[in-house]
Amino acid sequence: MSRGDWMQTYTGRAYYPTCPRAEEVYIEDIAHHLALLCRYTGACSRFYSVAEHSVLVSLLVPPRFALAGLLHDATEAYLNDLNRPLKRSPGLEQYRIIEALNWRAIAQRFSLPNEIPDEVHRADENALFHEQAALLPEVPAGLDWGMGLRRPEVVRPELVTGWDWQDAETVFMARYEELT
Repeated sequence: MSRGDWMQTYTGRAYYPTCPRAEEVYIEDIAHHLALLCRYTGACSRFYSVAEHSVLVSLLVPPRFALAGLLHDATEAYLNDLNRPLKRSPGLEQYRIIEALNWRAIAQRFSLPNEIPDEVHRADENALFHEQAALLPEVPAGLDWGMGLRRPEVVRPELVTGWDWQDAETVFMARYEELT
């Protein structure tokens, strides 16, 4: 049975993004791929990786959700980072199905829930506001950058550093080791 097209990962393995298997998911690939992906489709004032964002989210959640927080965007290691408006747009239903398949493989590999916990979604939303304050220009007049999200009581742009990709990969792996 054909599993469709495959991609080669950083560690040299084959990965089938439309037919993922838990045994083909490796933390080294996730850390490296996310460290080289820039958030906000590159609209930041400096490089800011998905890996650094993931570490931040893992620190913003209650400790029992920290591993899920660290890996909440792990699908992007295999599917790339799409901006929120595009990812949620009509016509990309198949992408969202593929993303869910990849999350389930990742969740199985790391003994995480099949659905990302609400606590992680809230921390992810809070991180957006810290990141926006640190990395993005002012929102144009008349527009709501928050896209209906709840702004945290305190916005802390100092939480956002902008590590180079090597540091992002190293810190991501260190956080993973700490949590497992």
